Amino acid sequence: MTEAGAGVRRRYGDAAIAAGVAAALLVTAVSGPRPTGALAVLGYGLLVAGGLALAARRRAPLVVLAVTGACAIGYQAAGFDVPVVAYLFAVYAAVRAGRRGVTVAASVLMLAALPVAALLSGAYDTGEALARARGALEIAWLVAAGAAGEALRQAERRADEAERTREEVARRRADEERLRIARELHDSLTHQISVVTVQAEVAVHVARRRGEEVPAALLAIQAAGREAGRELRATLEALRDDGTAPPRGIDDVRELVERARELGLDARLSVEGRRGDLPAAVDRTVYRIVQESLTNVARHAGAGAATVRIDRRPETLAVSVEDDGPGTPSAGSPVPGLGLLGMRERVTALGGRLTAGPRPEGGFSVRAELPVERTP
Repeated sequence: MTEAGAGVRRRYGDAAIAAGVAAALLVTAVSGPRPTGALAVLGYGLLVAGGLALAARRRAPLVVLAVTGACAIGYQAAGFDVPVVAYLFAVYAAVRAGRRGVTVAASVLMLAALPVAALLSGAYDTGEALARARGALEIAWLVAAGAAGEALRQAERRADEAERTREEVARRRADEERLRIARELHDSLTHQISVVTVQAEVAVHVARRRGEEVPAALLAIQAAGREAGRELRATLEALRDDGTAPPRGIDDVRELVERARELGLDARLSVEGRRGDLPAAVDRTVYRIVQESLTNVARHAGAGAATVRIDRRPETLAVSVEDDGPGTPSAGSPVPGLGLLGMRERVTALGGRLTAGPRPEGGFSVRAELPVERTP
């Protein structure tokens, strides 16, 4: 059951309990001594009000405690000899909500006020009024209601603590496993890839110094070694990320563009539109779109230049990454890889749109529009 469904079920349950208590109070009042005339009407109204107030005991336990106590004193003063059942329910709810001090103070006042209410009814002397008050609110009932509320509160607290502990243990184990994998990758692969890359670099350098033609296979090994090193470093950074670093966003896109330039791509960045705070999810998604798009350009597009444009509009944020690679419309749309699928999932989850494909003038384009104002 969802949280919303559970909330609706609790509200209906509280309303049913409140109606049942109100009905029980009325039946008890009708079957015992009762006043007549205006006092009877007032007393019946207070009995119903005190019972129905219990419907709000989860949302406002102290208010319900005050209302049920006042109603109980009122109908006792009006001449109804009815136990203060609704007040006991309110005591249970207030203690369960953690308001023990206020509940104890209110109950002391109730124990003092009920005999006074019985005297005000005019039908009893002092001794009878005290006996009537004890019958309406037995101290044992009061203690039992408070104890039940405190027991359930402690049980819920322990359950919450156990759940939180399980989550922390699971998170710690996941972090430990992630770091273990990172260490193993570093120990087993980084050294070997570095050796291969360095030897390929040396071989290429020596061949060029001698004026010899560098074999294509050697150049391929050199390029593959560099790419494998970059991929491995990126993987290790992701595995070692413990979530404490600040999330990347639009302000970090310029760093992505500069990094692409260092790899030989003529990358340019254009940011337009009004500046201001963005929803965190939109901010992160823009960064990931640019990151993945520039990575794809560097790996697969065979492009010499790329342009990143970010345009902040009143209700949307548009981002595009275009390159001048050999892609043409006649080539058709490429088979989407995991990177493109991941971008589309991110954008769709935020209620935006993403298009990706060859440009009419050549090259490839990734465009996304993300809602800004209505994004949670």
